[in-house]
Amino acid sequence: MALTWRSFDFFDATQIKIADDDTRNFFTSNEISSVCSGSESLFFGSYDGTVRIVSPAWKVVRSFQAYDTGPVTHMRQVEGTSLLITVAEEPSAVGDGGVPQPVLKVWALDKPVKKTGIPTCLSTVAVNNGKKPFPISAFTATEDLSQVAVGFANGAVTVIRGDLIHDLGTKQRIIYESDEPITGVELHVEGGLTTLFIATTARILKLVVSGKGHGQPPKTVEDEGCGVGCMAVDKKTGSIVVGRDDAIYTYTLEGRGPPTAYEAPKKLISVYQDYIALVSPPTPAGESDGLRRRFWGVTADSIYTFTLIDPELRIIAHSESVLTDVQHIFQIWGDLYTLTQDGKVYRYHEKTPQQRLEMLYQRNLYTLAAELAQKCGMDGKQQNIIFRKYGDYLYQKGNYDEAMAQYIKAIDSTEPSQVIRKFLDTQRIHNLIEYLEELHEHHKATSDHTTLLLNCYAKLKDIDKLEKFIKSPGDLKFDLDTAISMCRQGGYYDQAAYLAKKHGETDLVVDILIEDSKAYKDALDFVWHLHPDAAYPCLMKYARVLIEHCKRDATQIFIDYYTGAYRPQVDPLPEVVAVPVATNGGFVTGAANAVQNLSSFIPLPYIGAQAAPPVAHAAAKQASSDAAVALIPEDLPPPEYKPPRPRTAFSSFIDHPDEFIVFLEACAQADTLSEADKTDIYTTLFEMYLHKANEARDETQSEEWGKKAKALIDGGKAASQDSNRPNIENSNVLLLSHLSNFRDGTTLVKEQSGLLFDIFRSYTSARDTRGAVRALRKYGPEEPQLYPAALSYFTSDPRILQEAGPEELERVLDRIDRDGLMAPLQVVQTLSKNAVATMGMIKPYLARRIERERKDITENRRDVAAFRAETEQRRQEVASLGSQPFLSKATRCAQCTLPLELPTVHFLCKHSFHQRCLPHGGVGRDGGVGDDGVEVECPLCARDNATVRALKKGQAENAERHELFKADLEASEDRFRTVAEWFGRGVMSTPAVE
Repeated sequence: MALTWRSFDFFDATQIKIADDDTRNFFTSNEISSVCSGSESLFFGSYDGTVRIVSPAWKVVRSFQAYDTGPVTHMRQVEGTSLLITVAEEPSAVGDGGVPQPVLKVWALDKPVKKTGIPTCLSTVAVNNGKKPFPISAFTATEDLSQVAVGFANGAVTVIRGDLIHDLGTKQRIIYESDEPITGVELHVEGGLTTLFIATTARILKLVVSGKGHGQPPKTVEDEGCGVGCMAVDKKTGSIVVGRDDAIYTYTLEGRGPPTAYEAPKKLISVYQDYIALVSPPTPAGESDGLRRRFWGVTADSIYTFTLIDPELRIIAHSESVLTDVQHIFQIWGDLYTLTQDGKVYRYHEKTPQQRLEMLYQRNLYTLAAELAQKCGMDGKQQNIIFRKYGDYLYQKGNYDEAMAQYIKAIDSTEPSQVIRKFLDTQRIHNLIEYLEELHEHHKATSDHTTLLLNCYAKLKDIDKLEKFIKSPGDLKFDLDTAISMCRQGGYYDQAAYLAKKHGETDLVVDILIEDSKAYKDALDFVWHLHPDAAYPCLMKYARVLIEHCKRDATQIFIDYYTGAYRPQVDPLPEVVAVPVATNGGFVTGAANAVQNLSSFIPLPYIGAQAAPPVAHAAAKQASSDAAVALIPEDLPPPEYKPPRPRTAFSSFIDHPDEFIVFLEACAQADTLSEADKTDIYTTLFEMYLHKANEARDETQSEEWGKKAKALIDGGKAASQDSNRPNIENSNVLLLSHLSNFRDGTTLVKEQSGLLFDIFRSYTSARDTRGAVRALRKYGPEEPQLYPAALSYFTSDPRILQEAGPEELERVLDRIDRDGLMAPLQVVQTLSKNAVATMGMIKPYLARRIERERKDITENRRDVAAFRAETEQRRQEVASLGSQPFLSKATRCAQCTLPLELPTVHFLCKHSFHQRCLPHGGVGRDGGVGDDGVEVECPLCARDNATVRALKKGQAENAERHELFKADLEASEDRFRTVAEWFGRGVMSTPAVE
């Protein structure tokens, strides 16, 4: 026992000094037959049947005669009520057959009888023992007093059921009988099932007295019993505690629990909090050890031992020798008490947890102290103090591994610097790493701790631990910026990139790949796997670098993003053997020869679980890039984002005109861009075409770029190819064309603006005769005034005339002559300004002109003669009609062709009609009026007459519309003829005065 149990003095034992004489005499008179406690009161039963109630001041405050004769052997106070149960073996209570019966009474302490002042007895029951005169050896009752069990020395157990509080009647039944005396009974109530545990001197049994299983015979739990007073109940757990000489046993409904070995004879046991109180009888004569006998002398054989043990911690919390027998153990007012046979009362008060811990500290029992603190419910801070003290103890002994284990347990309330300093001094780097890792696990690490831990990994070149540390699941346990910075300084670029990716620092991932690893292809692939909102900042920040090293792919991602067609890539590249990483600088120069590639660390979005990991470094990636094919599943919905304006990407393509042109051409075909953005794109694209045309070393290439530039600003051609393409502002085209010496651009702008004369003038100003001839042929039909200007230019210089050639001069003169652009005199004056053209050059022109004018004069004279003859004839006819009679020779009606019959009507137009054949029955318009008073005219001539009247009326109206005359005059090629025609229409005649 000395090897397994540790003895301490966790209790302060003091004898109760009873000041009241009557009370002290009562205790010393040895009249106490039973004791119970409850409801902050202490109850004592006497051999004379009296019950006394003692206050906390240890003074009898109340007493009453419960029985006339016989001792009160058992009592039970119902906690929280004023009910008290007493059992006495009263000789006067004789049952059937003349055998005395024990009497059970229930008292209401708060209801005194008015006459006597004693409590009211609620019910009285004589306990049946089958007419056998044996004393009661055990007693128990449920909390509601609905069931009471009484054990007898003859081996019988009687159960009483009923309402003892209201005295509504009870039923008794002997439920167990044996030849072995009953040493203990305890009722266990759980879930409507009441189980009775019975202890005899030879066995432990359990019996269901109510509920499911009621009526079944008792079951033997243990084939070994216990003595009287050696059975108790642990109210915390509800288990039955039995003390035997070899051990302490516990029993539940499931059976016997694990015993606690404690070898000592046991006379009386009681459960107090977590302790078990034991009373051991004196050692039998002849078995006392010599030391005990030498110390106590002849009284050694009558010495009892009182012990408090903690079965869970295997601690003897208190042990003392008592010179007289301990009769009763009870607990009240928060302490444990014992009553000895000589009437002395001892109180056992448990020391504070801190006092108990100090006792363990003195003996360096820190493990036991931790268990005690946990059992006492101390908070984590108090327990950490124990762990820290234990760690200090182990550290002083040189047991560093175990010391670190204790420091880790106390990590929540320990200043980390105290522990770190100790293990830095002892060069225990493995222990230091362990502690720093735990600091990070408990989220107590600072940036300095992270730096120190990474330095320790680097010193040991332990890449596995470094990866395990940064890939630890759960929340972030370290300062992210510090960890990334240290990994980058030490050359652990893949780990740094993993940390940045894991915690959403996408821009930092790209920065590491580009600035540190120089893995431009990896960086671009990473960006291409991001959501559009995350990819855009990275593209803007590293655009020039990516385009410099990954021209095609970088240009494509820009095209996709700015045209609204961007989708994160979903396929990894083929797996390639990892390329060794050479560390440089920092704290781990040459730390690792090979590190797993970055892509195996970084779980890119949109990648399935079965995808193979992509390669890490630019060299390996470039080797496998041709075999990798980007796959974008059609069922994957495109992410929603608003493409930025293309102008924001222009600066990214500096020094990369070819890629810039590809980007601009792709954006120009997008339908999602606004008109303003497309105007910017076409203007910039026009500028880039001119730039490439000027830089081209080959004339053919220069012409090709010039054609592309010209196609952008060619309005007619562009309209036929792309009706939605916006026009480039003329001012921009003119400026860019001028800066690049691109004359076609200037020409096209002037064409679109209708400045055809300016185009021709630009050629003549530059002395570009061929260009002037081409412009004349192209724009002459639209702008006839170019021919007089060309005539002046061609004859301005002999060299120019020679370049143009006589044929071209002839064509110009022919066009001027044909269209009447210049008078012959003007042509002669123009040619005479410079002594360049000769008469031989203009002789054909003059000959044609004179011949045509001669013909015109002849025709005009002929027309004049004809008009004069016709006019004279009309005048003679008018005069004849007004002065000479008219003779009609018509014989038939001009309307019905029948022979004329009177009445007839003759018109001056020599048409005759029956009067009935004329409308309204009228006579001629020349002077006749019809029967209804309406003027009529010859039906056959009426249409021609109406036309003449309409023409005359129109001429009269046009005479007032001078704007028509002016417009016709301005548009006429022969203005004199136009004036003559309008004069002939009577426009210029004076209106007749009525």
